[in-house]
Amino acid sequence: MSTSTVSAAATPTRHPFERRVEENKPSKTDINTVIMDYLIKEGYPDSARKFAMEANIKQKPDDESIRTRVEIKHAIQSGNIQSAIEKINELNPEILDLDSTLHFALLRLQLIELIRDCSSDASPENVSQAITFATQQLSPRASTSKAFLEDLQQTMALLVYPGDTLTPQMSELLKPSLRGEVADRVNQAILRRQGQSVEAKIKEWVRARAWAEKEARASHKDVPANLKLVLDGDDEDEESDDGMNGNGDAMIT
Repeated sequence: MSTSTVSAAATPTRHPFERRVEENKPSKTDINTVIMDYLIKEGYPDSARKFAMEANIKQKPDDESIRTRVEIKHAIQSGNIQSAIEKINELNPEILDLDSTLHFALLRLQLIELIRDCSSDASPENVSQAITFATQQLSPRASTSKAFLEDLQQTMALLVYPGDTLTPQMSELLKPSLRGEVADRVNQAILRRQGQSVEAKIKEWVRARAWAEKEARASHKDVPANLKLVLDGDDEDEESDDGMNGNGDAMIT
């Protein structure tokens, strides 16, 4: 067998789809723009500023705006809802004034935090504080919406039933993930009021990519059995899941 024959046999044939991917790679400028968009939307002011310098991006991030969103997000995730509401109103009172659903979600989360305190210390004072807050802050709003009323009733049930008897739906209210969901909604509301898109473009693209692959496979299109894309974490040894290096800075410049 000749050397050329052995070499050809050892080299796998590339799938046409992979060749098309190579031919349509985004430019470095496009990639940098997407990375900067992610850093700004997700709240990494230091990394965004440093990346803008390294990638020679003329449009500098608004550090103060990003930091305010980060402070609000952290306050919600740590359960300090009153502080978050005050910061939101300082930033722009219309955010909550014009979004009653979001305002109610924050107030309900604040009530949940008060009920959580009752779980660790069911003193009459803590229970009374939770009931008073529900009566003054949520009841008037619940009277205007059936959905609000149902949410309030379900939340108040946490005061009545022991933790080990809660339904799965009620137990979800006490999980930290609810804080994250509300924090994300607040972040999006702030971005919307600032005239920005509410989500990092890369997240939209990940969903679009997943949908496109699902549709392609369902219709039996000729695509590789395994699409090795970095978005799937195929290159985990080279970069972290969020596309950042160990210092919190984007790697592509």
